[in-house]
Parts: sequence; C-alpha cells; structure tokens
Amino acid sequence: MDRHELAEGAGMSAGPDEAAHAAKTAIARRLRHLRRHHPEGPVTLARLAELAGVSKRTLAAAESADGTNLTVETLVKVAHSLGISRVAYFLDEQVFNDVNSELELLSKLRSHRVESVALRQTGPAAPASSLTELSHLITRLVTTAEAARATLEDLPGQGGDDATAQ
Repeated sequence: MDRHELAEGAGMSAGPDEAAHAAKTAIARRLRHLRRHHPEGPVTLARLAELAGVSKRTLAAAESADGTNLTVETLVKVAHSLGISRVAYFLDEQVFNDVNSELELLSKLRSHRVESVALRQTGPAAPASSLTELSHLITRLVTTAEAARATLEDLPGQGGDDATAQ
C-alpha cells in the first residue's frame, strides 16, 4: 500500500506524516482484529508478548489510537507468532482480507476436527486466484455441511423414537 492509498484510506491528504499515521492506524486495527479473531481463540496482549518475544507495553502502544513506531523486526515477530507469514497483512487490504478468509477456513476445519488436508498438484503451479477460489469453495463446502448436519439433527424420529411409536 503506497502512501497515497494509506492517506486516502484515512481520509487525509497524501503527506508523509498523514500516511504514517494511517499506516499506524491500520496496523493497530488489524492487530486488534487478529488477536480477537484468531482461530485458536482470542489472544491476550500478555500471551502475544510472550509468543513474539516483545514487551506487552510495545504491543499495547501498537494497538493504541495513535499507534507506535514498530520496527519491522517487531512486526515480523508478532505476525509469525500468530501464524501469519505475510507481514503485508498489517498494511495491505487485499492481503488482510485473504489471510482472514484463510484463518476463518482454518477455524471451521478445526471445529470439525479436521486434522489434515491433502492437495495434489500436477503440471504447472496454479495461479493465486485459483488458490483463492479453492479456499472459498472449501469454505462453502464446510458451511453447507454444517447446515446439513444441523438439519439432520433436527429431524424427528432419529435414534429409535419411531420404533416405539409403532
């Protein structure tokens, strides 16, 4: 995300100070979002500080309204400690949305006790758009399966009730 996009997203002119403020705001918002919606459950500042090897004060400042000047090293540590390999998550809207979709899928798979998924590839590598489509397809399949299970569980006469009624 360039400084014009950052500033524009914050409703400001494209000056460097405004762009820096917009970047800090985006990082703070996304860090809070990730901590609250992590697939393994909400992550406290204290736990994240322990995982990332940074101080709780640094993380609290990063999530504050004014943000803080995080070093790239700290941002990478925080991202990796939460299972995010693409540090652009904190600055790029598309990466933020893509990673959140992947984390949501992971959360759904875990709730269904899926332990592994095997994908096979033959031929040239699939384009990123195909992988995104596959991710969305799997998400829809899991959602549909959840709905079907709920419907089947709500059907009367399951589990021997019909045998006693006859």
